[in-house]
Amino acid sequence: MRQERNNIFAEIDWLLVFLFAILVGFGWMNIYAASKTEDNIQILDFSTNYGKQILWIILSVPLIVIILFFNSKFYEKYSSIFYIISLIMLMLLFPLGKEINGAKSWFNFGGMSLQPSEFVKAFTALAVAKLLSDRQYNLSLIKNQIKAFIIIFTPAVLITLQPDAGSALIYLAFFFVLNREGLTLNYIILGTLAIVIFISTIFFGFASVLITLLSLITIAVGYAIYRGGKRFFRFNWYKVLALYIVTTLFVFGTNFTYNNIFKQHHRDRFEVLLGLKTDKKNIGYNSHQSELTISSGGWTGKGFLKGDITKGDFVPEQHTDYIFSTIGEEWGFLGSSIVIILFMLMMYRIVYLSETHSNKFGRIYGYSVASILFFHVIVNIGMVIGLLPTVGIPLPFFSYGGSSLWGFTILLFIFIRLDAHKHYDW
Repeated sequence: MRQERNNIFAEIDWLLVFLFAILVGFGWMNIYAASKTEDNIQILDFSTNYGKQILWIILSVPLIVIILFFNSKFYEKYSSIFYIISLIMLMLLFPLGKEINGAKSWFNFGGMSLQPSEFVKAFTALAVAKLLSDRQYNLSLIKNQIKAFIIIFTPAVLITLQPDAGSALIYLAFFFVLNREGLTLNYIILGTLAIVIFISTIFFGFASVLITLLSLITIAVGYAIYRGGKRFFRFNWYKVLALYIVTTLFVFGTNFTYNNIFKQHHRDRFEVLLGLKTDKKNIGYNSHQSELTISSGGWTGKGFLKGDITKGDFVPEQHTDYIFSTIGEEWGFLGSSIVIILFMLMMYRIVYLSETHSNKFGRIYGYSVASILFFHVIVNIGMVIGLLPTVGIPLPFFSYGGSSLWGFTILLFIFIRLDAHKHYDW
């Protein structure tokens, strides 16, 4: 028998709400530190970045109430409609979008801009949860895997075409969800192997990598023939041939893509990251300045609003993608570690609550939320400390921007709504 709850705040997980509030509040403090100048001293000056962010934070409150107002069944029932609307939003960007930094990723409404890709992640997570929660759905079947890949990668392709490859990368996080629901680990292994081959091809060169891989395959085949005799090769020669062909085509394709499709600034970023090129004044400037800023903070940091590098505006886009460098300088290793621990607690709590769901839809959506947050945190911090190439991926709840804040708020509080209702019949 279905039970109704009149209080929209009944049984919500207050620990997640608390972690959300702490991260958003601390995030604003760092946006304030990264944006404040001697001329801007009024906190409620809405012409400044920190003033605008306060406005977005305030507007998040009614947004949260609206999300919690709807019954959990609402999100499952209309997940497909939300997903289709999100795809339409992405497609409308091509004729109607505003171009910023070479990408048509924004709608401009007067003085306000919205980035649809920040909201599409939540709606894609709902669509994936709806698909995988079908009792008749079996991920071991190739046709069902293809359905899931289409749902996941359709928005990723549209975002890539804007072009915004950084935001599109986030959709790889859904492989963790698919793996949890029964997808073979081979996809993740193959993906990891592909990344290793890609990086090796850049670092060592096309010919060296191809010769090495073909040699390893030959050694493996020779060993298999030694152990199994000629009978092995008689029944598996087509597999061996296919492995040679696929390996050659992949390495060749990687080399061709890198040299002919990637733009020069993309190649420069990879080469600076791999140490093949030193360029601290141009392509590598952001990362270099970010690393200097973080290292200058030491163990305990210089103190709130006392970061001289941050005050000097030496790190481009420090209030957005590079906000973690502000944390590193003013709060030091200790503060940075606390931020990472808070994110880990949030992700752990989401996974823990997801495993307690009797409804498969809620569990899958929860894993999607945790995976998206994990991917954002790892890639953003890895980029800021110089372990990963520079891509435009914000740090959840910290990076400046209304679209980013609202996108993550929607993503998280839909899960909180689903979790609050998990003990009742849907």
